Amino acid sequence: MAEALDPAVPTEVDELAQSVLGEACDRDLKLAAAESCTGGLLASLLTDIPGKSHAFERGFVTYTDEAKHEMLGVPMDILQSDGAVSERAARAMAEGAIANSHADIAVSITGYAEGAPGQPAGLVHFASARKGGPTVHKEMRYGDVGRAEVRLRALDTALRMIRDQLDGEAEADAA
Repeated sequence: MAEALDPAVPTEVDELAQSVLGEACDRDLKLAAAESCTGGLLASLLTDIPGKSHAFERGFVTYTDEAKHEMLGVPMDILQSDGAVSERAARAMAEGAIANSHADIAVSITGYAEGAPGQPAGLVHFASARKGGPTVHKEMRYGDVGRAEVRLRALDTALRMIRDQLDGEAEADAA
């Protein structure tokens, strides 16, 4: 049986999503998401907010390497050498979401919601890209807190990265 997303989306995350969408609407900017370990939860959250969801242009749920390559153009050499859960893959996913959409800002999420040999539980890589701007990477290590909690924390991090791109405060770390 699938694990329920429990607890429900925290109020702070919901409020952050509303704020991000409101700011995107005010600036007439479109958003996109390229998701792996969150399986479309960010897209679902951003399309569930009445009156503002039109700022969300599209989402890509790319759980497999093949999907990342086919839908976002992530080079297979990155996926084979660095792995799908890596800085280079996250950056390529965000940039691929921009290239394959009409979005102005995109965020990517790729990680391990639970652990396995060579896969530390709670390791998640994010990237945010903006047309004509920097692509920013962030690595988070949430720990072995369970699938649902990793995914909820990832929503918060991704939304904060979008907000930073909207605010123009994002600083690119070394490519």
